[in-house]
Amino acid sequence: MQSKEKKQLDGLGFVWDVSEYNFVRFFRALRHFDRLKRENSSLRVPSKFVVPSGHENGWPPDMWDYPLGARCMAVRQKQLYVKNHPDRKQALEDIGFRPNGNAHRLGWLDVVHAAAIYSQMHGRVLNVPLSFAVPAPPRDAESNSQIMDSWPWPDRLWGLKLGQRLKDVRLKGAYMKGPDAHVRRAQLDNLGFVWHPKRGRRKRCIEDGDGEVGINDDSPCTTIMKTDYCQIQEY
Repeated sequence: MQSKEKKQLDGLGFVWDVSEYNFVRFFRALRHFDRLKRENSSLRVPSKFVVPSGHENGWPPDMWDYPLGARCMAVRQKQLYVKNHPDRKQALEDIGFRPNGNAHRLGWLDVVHAAAIYSQMHGRVLNVPLSFAVPAPPRDAESNSQIMDSWPWPDRLWGLKLGQRLKDVRLKGAYMKGPDAHVRRAQLDNLGFVWHPKRGRRKRCIEDGDGEVGINDDSPCTTIMKTDYCQIQEY
């Protein structure tokens, strides 16, 4: 293509690289959200956030009605825009957005937060299968407000391997060293942490006719919704 023709197309706003265009639009929307909405050190967008229309809301017209929250979920869950693009991942991290959520940040506050949610959902008993990782909502959940509103796990915990972390607590004393060790042990005790689980196979969750999830014995189950919280697991 001759340079003159290329200049004409450029002047008409022709998009040469659709993938790059989509990422740049997403990046611009994040930066704008950051300027308008940031509340803490990380850039977190509600999963249902859609850019509002109208000049009074402070967004440029070409971004109106852009589903930024859904795009953020897709980046974290499906690696949208960033798969095989480490430069894009770095650009997002530089503005405070974590493309991988917090799967690699295993601080104690994340662990105990996830443990507290799990304990509450299981009758104040904290006996987590080794394979359990904090689940993200189903991929089509952004279109179901009922699921998103009742989903018990905050996005910063999605992917956290809680079962492995708590196994490390038992076997390696992870997080149980230093001046806060006694406080952390007390926190786990208050959540019903099972320090010496019985060996053997867990019983599988079953679903009754009303869609409720329970255990196939007579023990109570306080699971909020059907997910993969309970699986057969050997210790």
